[in-house]
Order: sequence, then structure tokens, then C-alpha cells
Amino acid sequence: MQSSTPDPRILELGAAFYDEVAAARFPACTPRFLNRRWAERIGLDLDDDQWATHFCRFEPLPGNLETPLALRYHGHQFRHYNPDIGDGRGFLFAQLRDANGRLLDLATKGSGTTPYSRTADGRLTLKGAVREVLATEMLEALGVNTSKTFAVFETGEQLLRGDEPSPTRSAVLSRLGHGHIRIGSFQRLAFFGETDNINALVRYCLAHLYGEAPGGDDAANAARLVDLVAAATARLAASYMAAGFVHGVLNSDNIAISGESFDYGPWRFTPEWEPDFTAAYFDHHGLYSFARQPEAIHWDLAQLAGCLALVTEASALSDLLTGWGERFEAALVAALLARLGVAPRGDGDRELAAALVIGLQAREATIDRLFFDWRGGRDPGPERYPSPPFRALAALLDGRAVPPTHPYWSDAAPCSMHIEEVEAIWAAIAEADDWRPFEAKVAAIRRMGEAMGDAPA
Repeated sequence: MQSSTPDPRILELGAAFYDEVAAARFPACTPRFLNRRWAERIGLDLDDDQWATHFCRFEPLPGNLETPLALRYHGHQFRHYNPDIGDGRGFLFAQLRDANGRLLDLATKGSGTTPYSRTADGRLTLKGAVREVLATEMLEALGVNTSKTFAVFETGEQLLRGDEPSPTRSAVLSRLGHGHIRIGSFQRLAFFGETDNINALVRYCLAHLYGEAPGGDDAANAARLVDLVAAATARLAASYMAAGFVHGVLNSDNIAISGESFDYGPWRFTPEWEPDFTAAYFDHHGLYSFARQPEAIHWDLAQLAGCLALVTEASALSDLLTGWGERFEAALVAALLARLGVAPRGDGDRELAAALVIGLQAREATIDRLFFDWRGGRDPGPERYPSPPFRALAALLDGRAVPPTHPYWSDAAPCSMHIEEVEAIWAAIAEADDWRPFEAKVAAIRRMGEAMGDAPA
């Protein structure tokens, strides 16, 4: 087992960045999902009692934060600025360094009220927790840089929700992620004109999220951070597209400075390459639809640049924003080829990726089916894919095919995660407390993830 080291670095920022809070006391702590795989990877050796002690009752991990911290931030929500948000039903519980020296956060969702809860109850529905497990497991398997659901405990409360059948079961979730600093964290500091704190947060992000020693020039540090975040968010947007994933709520408070995807609410996977496909029922104008996600993330990046223009030259930031589109296009080519299982070779990669997208747009197969059938660059043949877009794709793959070896690629059908299956998994839990479909799906996703790892170098 790898080892990790407690390292609550957030404390070096000081009390202007967070509020000390207390976890809610729950009537029950019934384990529903324990990510033992990631616990082993980060060196947390926990027995069943310790899982409940630390991730349901939230007693401090040894040598770590003594009190949970609700982080302060603002954000644009569907392009409307909201200064009344922050960690409203979660907190930062612990920070640690893994064996590779990367700083990791353990944070919560549904752990009780904070100063930013407003009139909400600070709780999480069990269905919401189940959905987040399914999202993070599927995205991790598909190679998306995502937070990991670390633990889910059912908490024995009955919650009332206006947008779903109530009362409903409750849960508390813990997630493992590479930082929880958001674009909205900088927006709050800019809102109050706290330039010294902006510079301090820039230094924190460079040192602890990107592993770069900040220099003595605050303006240069700020420009460098925007450069790094631009590259990371371009890869994030590209990975969503290649996965066929729609996050649903790409507000600026939901974009992590590290470029890691997190906080899953009304997410969905689009079965087909449908540009207007939306995940949130309240996204009436399709602001965060499938094809508009790169635009949304770029817009959020512009809000970060606007904040850091208080401490560095705006012209340099403008150039970075202008060049984001090229970064996204390059990242999309890489993401599409990675999911296809074809090694990049520079020459012809863009043409191949363009042909693949044309094939996806033809909608002769679902996104998952197409990538499954053509994995490794294999041509399923004109009997299965006879149309001109696919014959053109086959021609471009000629000489590049590397047949996959994992037995998953010989299955009758790919592992998918469409809304009908999500609802069926939840129905089994809600109606009969049957967790077998959920557990089987997690196992199937992880098997697919293993298969995705057999791509050629």
C-alpha cells in the first residue's frame, strides 16, 4: 500500500478564505459505498468502524484538520452573478499528500448546514449520492479528470424535496479531489477588491495544485496561473465531449482551478452526438447543452481572467483567452483518439478525429457503441457500417489499427450509463432496498476502465 502524509495546507491561507463549521449529527451511519480501491491508493487503511468514524461522524483524521472548513466563494450561476453562495452543504474535511507528492482534498456533500446554507437544510438525498457515484466511476473509467466518490453513508433521515417524490432517504457523501479552489473563489476576492488575498491564492494554487514554485513577481504568477488553468480547462472540455458527457451546471463556482471535474447534480450521458442535448430540466435555453460545454467553460475562464486582471496585465490574459480555442481543438483530437484506442502520430490525427466526429454525427450508432465497435482502429466492416462517413473512417484507420486485447472488447455490448439505467438502478434501491444492480454496475464500469487501459502507447 502506498503511504500518504497529512498536510492541511489550506490553513496557510488564513481565516479570510473559510469558516470553521461542525458536521451534522446523523441518526444512522449505514455504509452504501466505500471506495476501498482509492483508500488503498492514498494509504488510508481503515476498518469498517473507522470508515464510519471519519466519513459519517467526521471525527478528524490523525494529524489533519481539527475542525471542518466551509470554503468561501461567489460565482456566476447561469451567467447571473451570485455573491450569496459558498460551501452550503459541504466542507473541507482533510488534506493529505499521496506518495507522488500530490495534494489531495477530502471534502463532503450533505454534511449539514454552514453559514452559506441560507434556507436549505444542508443535506443530500440518497438518490443524489448514488447518482454521483455512478457519474464519477463512469468518468474515471473513460479517462476524464474527475473527483472520486470516496464514501457514501445512508444517514437515516427523511428529506423533503419539491422536485422529486418526498419524503426521501438521505445520505452523506465524501469526495476525494485534487483541490476545491474554484474560479468562484477568485471572484469573491475580486468582488471585495482583496488583491493581497488574490495574490496569496494564486501562490497557493501554483504551489499546491500545479506543483510549481511561485516567483516573487505577483503579476507573473497570476499570468502563469491563467495559462495553466486555460490548458487544464481545455482538456476538461475535450474530455466531456469524447465521453459524451453533459455536466449540467457549468457555473463558475463549479469549475475547479485544477481543471478537475466535480460536483455532479443533473448530469447525463447523451446516447447520440446530439448538440442540443441538455442534462438539467431547468436549463431552458440550453446554456450548458452538450455542444455548448466548451463555450461555457471558456466563458468561466474569462471570469477568472477578469479577476486576475486586478493584479496583472490584461493584455496577456486576453491573449491566453484568444488561444483557448486552439488548445481545446488539440485536446479534443487527443481525447477522441484516446477513447478510440488509436495511438497519436501527429500527421493525420486531426483528419482522423474529424472523420470520427462526422461518423458520430451520422447517428447510426450510439456514442458508446461506435467507440466500442471501432476500438483499436478495427473496422467492423461494411455490413455493419456501410455509409460513406464510416467507409471514409475505415480508410483513414488503415495501417493504424491495433486490435484490443482485453476480453471486454469481445462483449456483446458496451458498458453505458444512460438515464434509463440510472433510474432503474435507483428504482431497485427505492422500491426494494436492492443494491445488487448498483454494485454490479460499479463492477462493470471498473472492468471497462481496465479495458480502456490497454490502449497502445
